[in-house]
Amino acid sequence: MKYFYSTFAVLALSFGIATAEAADLKIGFIDAERVNRESAPAERASKQLEKEFAPRAQELQRRENQIKALQSQLEKEAMTMSESERRAKEQELARMNLDFQRMQREYREDLNLRRNQELSALFERANRIIKQIAEAEKFDLILQEAVYRSPRIDITDKVLKALSAEGK
Repeated sequence: MKYFYSTFAVLALSFGIATAEAADLKIGFIDAERVNRESAPAERASKQLEKEFAPRAQELQRRENQIKALQSQLEKEAMTMSESERRAKEQELARMNLDFQRMQREYREDLNLRRNQELSALFERANRIIKQIAEAEKFDLILQEAVYRSPRIDITDKVLKALSAEGK
């Protein structure tokens, strides 16, 4: 029984110290999705990617239109074509479809790779700025994901402003 009381006293004392320290704890929150969507570097990267991949997107659109035109022509003229001519057009259409699907897959893979590279660079910069803010304002903990957070601890706007100022 004596052991129980001494253990209880130690736990109570520990709990009292922990709550006293928790009262001085300064916590911040960053909405990473907002940084990804709204930051000036993210917007610049998005425009750069659009510009970089526009020729390939246009080429894909051109190829898709060619396929649709050939398919339409084949449907309209299938009855009047000879068997060998119709077979040749069908084979050409199948080859064009396969090429188009390959080009489309490569386009998506390349775009995702470049987007991930840009996001990685953005989050490196954002993390550096978050650390600067944390040190300057004496934060003990800054979270990027939470089930609930009070707007009072959200420092995303500060990070967005700092990222915007850094890019100028």
